[in-house]
Amino acid sequence: MKAIKIMPCLDMKNGRVVKGINFIDLRDAGDPVECAELYQKEGADELAMLDIAATLENRKTRLEWIKGVSSAIDIPLTVGGGISSLEDIELVLCAGAGKISMNSAAVNDPDLVSESAKRFGPETVTVAIDGRRNKKMPSGFELVISGGTRPVGKDAAAWARECQNLGAGVILPTSMDADGTRDGYDLEFTKAISDSVDIPVIASGGAGKLEHFYDAVVKGGAEILLAASVFHYRILSIGEVKAFLREKGLTVQQ
Repeated sequence: MKAIKIMPCLDMKNGRVVKGINFIDLRDAGDPVECAELYQKEGADELAMLDIAATLENRKTRLEWIKGVSSAIDIPLTVGGGISSLEDIELVLCAGAGKISMNSAAVNDPDLVSESAKRFGPETVTVAIDGRRNKKMPSGFELVISGGTRPVGKDAAAWARECQNLGAGVILPTSMDADGTRDGYDLEFTKAISDSVDIPVIASGGAGKLEHFYDAVVKGGAEILLAASVFHYRILSIGEVKAFLREKGLTVQQ
């Protein structure tokens, strides 16, 4: 097994870090640069920054936010939100991101996944997959886009497999049912995705206590563990999570 990585996530709106529950009821969670500096100091292996309103507001990711955060850290930064073209990707990478994450744009234009993987390298391309329970789907989970507002009528696990075939290097599934609840990652959803692909899967949405991180690896098949509210509100530190995982016998990134 590869070394497990911890990846705090900065959900951005109006220049501030925010966090909600089930994609709604957003509240302020701090300054992005201050959060990024703290998380790197605590031992974060990577950082995600998602402009959660960009697609809904029909605009591009705010490049000034990326420049501010990327200049404050040395760890890899993955940026998502409002990325819908090769030009967008180039601008985001030039602003300081090491990787990009696309969601709605990949569903609307699957060729963008393959084109970006060829041009910038598969390791640069993460496809974020938002899903919700739907018994009519083979995996039990339906793909949703536009910030969780629009169901697509497509199986989320099948889409993950398609994204891998298109050249994506990482899959970032987030369960709408678990997001922000702190009741634990949606292990069924994470497992459905990880069983469908051979590339790294990022567990996302719902982490609330130490056991949740361990379960995401052992039961969900994730290699990278993303969390937001538990870190933002100081419920857990990154150091605590890493120490716990090591105590449980997992190999964790130094």
